[in-house]
Amino acid sequence: MEGLSTRLRLRVSPGARNARVVGRHGQAWKVRVAAPPEGGRANEAVVRLVAETLSLPRDAVTLVSGHGARDKIIQLAGLDETEIERRLATAAEKERRR
Repeated sequence: MEGLSTRLRLRVSPGARNARVVGRHGQAWKVRVAAPPEGGRANEAVVRLVAETLSLPRDAVTLVSGHGARDKIIQLAGLDETEIERRLATAAEKERRR
């Protein structure tokens, strides 16, 4: 899957108790991160959370828009949309069962 690139919409809630994928929020995926929205810390936490959740290296995840907003778009390298959706849904389901 070399050269494969997919964009993903996120709705981010910074300052949460813990970082997790919550589930769908319209066309986006809702995620929560513990980092505050100051100095780019929440953005970095979002990138790390998504990379970890999707089992991608950190440098395969890039924030492309929404740097100062809750609604963000990230670029993912190496996975197709179907696999991304499957992995995010699995992560959200695990969180619901906790």
